[in-house]
Amino acid sequence: MGFEIQTRAVGPVVVIEAVGRFTSTDARTKLRDLIHVLTNSGTKRFVLHLDRVDFIDSSGIGELLRSHFVVRQRAGDLKLARVHPKVMDVLRISHMDTIFEIHPGEEEALRAFGTNT
Repeated sequence: MGFEIQTRAVGPVVVIEAVGRFTSTDARTKLRDLIHVLTNSGTKRFVLHLDRVDFIDSSGIGELLRSHFVVRQRAGDLKLARVHPKVMDVLRISHMDTIFEIHPGEEEALRAFGTNT
């Protein structure tokens, strides 16, 4: 399976649901391109669901970091939610779990923004 993303708005927050393999071959720059478009239109708050991403490699980690920094440069925030256990293992091993704010569910991530659900 390739890499697909869908978005929806929850108030001022854009929720991004990712599905598939997060690799250079499958994902390319889909997430980063989406983040660029949305931040250029003024969006600053993002929640990225990774529960349906069952594989991530170093290229996927790089894309996550680049997306995170694009959002930060625009004074925004990108939170991760519902991270697949295999992906969480990679985030821990690579110490990326110290870079990203990770929540068990969407509701917790939205609350962390101060958004009522």
